Amino acid sequence: MVHGDTGPLDDPVGESLRGHHAHLARRLGRAAGYVPGVATFSTVPADPDPAEWADLARLLGPGELADLFSCPATPPAGWEPVFSLDGLQMIFPADGRPEPEPGIVELGIDDVPDMLDLTGRTRPGPFWPRTHELGAYLGIRENGVLVAMAGERLRPPGWTEISAVCTAPEARGRGHAARLVRALVTRITSRNERPFLHVAGANTSAIALYERLGFVVRKRVTFRGFRTP
Repeated sequence: MVHGDTGPLDDPVGESLRGHHAHLARRLGRAAGYVPGVATFSTVPADPDPAEWADLARLLGPGELADLFSCPATPPAGWEPVFSLDGLQMIFPADGRPEPEPGIVELGIDDVPDMLDLTGRTRPGPFWPRTHELGAYLGIRENGVLVAMAGERLRPPGWTEISAVCTAPEARGRGHAARLVRALVTRITSRNERPFLHVAGANTSAIALYERLGFVVRKRVTFRGFRTP
């Protein structure tokens, strides 16, 4: 039976770092983040005190990006705001039907240069040299060139986030993104987990695509980043 508890989705970064991604975590007290090169996401408890903010600052180092994802807590004075982006958290319904997709290739360490090139040109969200270690990444190649990709990112209990969905400008309009998302949905549900994803609120075309594929909005979120003192 597919896991139906949405509670872990309220703190997907913290839940991932405490569980499936514990081997990719660095910690100080109750502050945590991913190791460099994998992701810039970091987390503190839902009710952090000044000492826990200080722990996160020491963990990351001075002048570093604290990507707090959708954490509702606000850092104390001295933390410089870097960005704030309104978005949506969407989930695949428990009774959704995945569809197998042919012609999809699995990407690995040898594909990292191509993955970095594609994400650098399309900017689907943060993608670093070791981001592929977070989960499976799938791609579509045309004449040997990687033109579309998507993969697995956060892994709170019972769930897997679909992320880095992107298509090269010259290959858009061919349904690549839909094929990749469907392939990931099939992969995720086959291990009795449910897919979820995050999307910028202004990205109406992506939201429409995800809704056509069966995703529904769970809640509105705000992605925020700060520079440590």
